[in-house]
Amino acid sequence: MPGLDNSTDPLIKMLRKAIHLAVRGLAVLMTLLILVGTVDVGWTLFNKLIQAEPMFVLDVSDILATFGAFMAVLIAIEIFVNITMYLRDDIIHVRIVMATAIMAIARKVIIMDFKQTEPGFVWATAAVILAACVGYWLLHKCDPDRKPTDPES
Repeated sequence: MPGLDNSTDPLIKMLRKAIHLAVRGLAVLMTLLILVGTVDVGWTLFNKLIQAEPMFVLDVSDILATFGAFMAVLIAIEIFVNITMYLRDDIIHVRIVMATAIMAIARKVIIMDFKQTEPGFVWATAAVILAACVGYWLLHKCDPDRKPTDPES
């Protein structure tokens, strides 16, 4: 809530504190979710490896399901980064949000069963990926804080 930082209104100050407390609570909950998700990925992978025939050999669908679970935890970590950046700077960092969205779309593509998915949905997903990537690229190129010597330039 930029612009309200210097407010002398006691109600605004109280509401800002309440929102800040809620965001801190979200950070704690997201940390718990990441820990539980990590344990779940490990447990699921262990069970799939033990139950596989032959033992310790996964088929493609098991590998893709595992990739999807890994990506879900990575997306949760990115959301946690978004939350902590908001707590630190009190603004939403659009580039990080866009990167998180691209990762979420990539997860969807990784776990997508192309035999069961309608072609229109595949094309729509491709359009969303293209739009998100172009948006991210534009954010990167138009960033006034980016130094000309950035290695990503």
